[in-house]
Amino acid sequence: MSVSYREITINGLWKNNPGLVQLLGLCPLLGTSNSTVNALGLALASALVLICSNTAVSLVRGVVNTAVRLPAFVMIIAALTTCIELLMQAYTYELYQILGIFIPLITTNCVILGRADAFAAKNDPARAAYDGLMMGLGFGAVLVVIGALRELFGTGALFANMQLLFGPSAANWQVTVFSDYKGFLLAILPPGAFIVLGLLIALKNRIDESLAERAKAREPAVAAQSRRVRVTGVVE
Repeated sequence: MSVSYREITINGLWKNNPGLVQLLGLCPLLGTSNSTVNALGLALASALVLICSNTAVSLVRGVVNTAVRLPAFVMIIAALTTCIELLMQAYTYELYQILGIFIPLITTNCVILGRADAFAAKNDPARAAYDGLMMGLGFGAVLVVIGALRELFGTGALFANMQLLFGPSAANWQVTVFSDYKGFLLAILPPGAFIVLGLLIALKNRIDESLAERAKAREPAVAAQSRRVRVTGVVE
């Protein structure tokens, strides 16, 4: 039975979020999330590869031998990652240099390979592409939130250096939230990424518990079962 688009949406954005639930792709998630622009750049690149790779894997799933399935999937992902890498070199070269090794490492991202094998190889191209979109949005949302929080608490500002991704017109997008802020170095260092991710996971778990409690409270009370009484004897 095919998975519904509603279920794909819920799984990608919340219930089975790659960053908060599956805990996949933690290397780029933590390594590039020290600012909003870095996080957004990698999020867009990962989402594009996810959508395209899921679609390609779904299209060839019927002709790829089981023995070479995973190598074939890796080759598809590697080819798409190379295309994204070349596009970033052409249009966002400075951001590409900042992200460094994390762009080619998209090829080995567990989120992308996992969705290709677990979902795209078993579903039609439309659902596979939509799953890639939702998983990409879910992963990207976590990445951007971590980047924004670390940038905010680390520097007191948001959206700095957005011209690296969107061109010179975005040079004035920076918003200073805390004026005369001395900065909090831990937030932009690697330990800050672990702390922020842990807090986000705790927040999600608390929200899930609260929703489960509310759903349980709305359930109608089960009526007590009547006990069956057996009558014996002769009735005159």
